[in-house]
Amino acid sequence: MKKAHTAFVGLGGNIGDRRAALENALAVLADADGITVDACSRLFESAPLGMERQADFVNAVCRVRTTLSPAQLLAELQRMETAAGRVRGGARFGPRALDLDLLLYDRVQCAGATLTLPHPRMAGRRFVLAPLVEIAPEIHIPGQGRAVDLLAAVAGQKCRPLGGVLYSAAAAKKN
Repeated sequence: MKKAHTAFVGLGGNIGDRRAALENALAVLADADGITVDACSRLFESAPLGMERQADFVNAVCRVRTTLSPAQLLAELQRMETAAGRVRGGARFGPRALDLDLLLYDRVQCAGATLTLPHPRMAGRRFVLAPLVEIAPEIHIPGQGRAVDLLAAVAGQKCRPLGGVLYSAAAAKKN
């Protein structure tokens, strides 16, 4: 039996029905082979960073258990984005229906052409740190520090929790 690893995935989008896009993405993630979603934050609405003239994003973070390698998990996330209509090669930090980021994978630290762990910009993004701290309050980001401490440094970024649960079945274990 393959060893299960803990990973954190950031979900976001700002085109169309943002909540439905994240709900659908989480359902697809939960049904994927080799992946079990075991926690998910509430939804957060955040102002865009980088390219500011666009709609606000809705974001969440989920914790998964996976038997996939980091590269396999990233490929699966990118496949899900493409299936949801994401087209790569557009404006960097531009609008998108769905964005899935592999944030953390165990305590792995790596920097490659296609994958960097931890996610290279997560420590400066309130819309990542707030939902991450919600589901993993003591989490330490390798090479960065405790997420709760990093969250204080980005307190000025617009990010507010929205009501409701993203996906009620996310905590259910697959058989």
